[in-house]
Amino acid sequence: MRKLKGTIVSNKMAKTVVVRVDRLKKHPKYLKYFKASTRLKAHVDDAGKFQTGDVVIICETRPLSKDKRWKVTGLVRKNEPAGEGFAETNP
Repeated sequence: MRKLKGTIVSNKMAKTVVVRVDRLKKHPKYLKYFKASTRLKAHVDDAGKFQTGDVVIICETRPLSKDKRWKVTGLVRKNEPAGEGFAETNP
């Protein structure tokens, strides 16, 4: 069973998130590496648990719908909101 690590880019559907998986590919002629990404739809049991920007582990599963072939199995890192953790100072 394949497992991939990716970032959630959309959670607007019910029980489904869109995960972007990045990888490095080698150009056949120029032998340089470049970044390529794939967007996969993954099933989530708990709607609302995962937010955009979270890094998750997804694993391959049986076809759940027309486009869904993956399921979220774990959370690697929560996305931190940009404004939290810093005290606002107004002069």
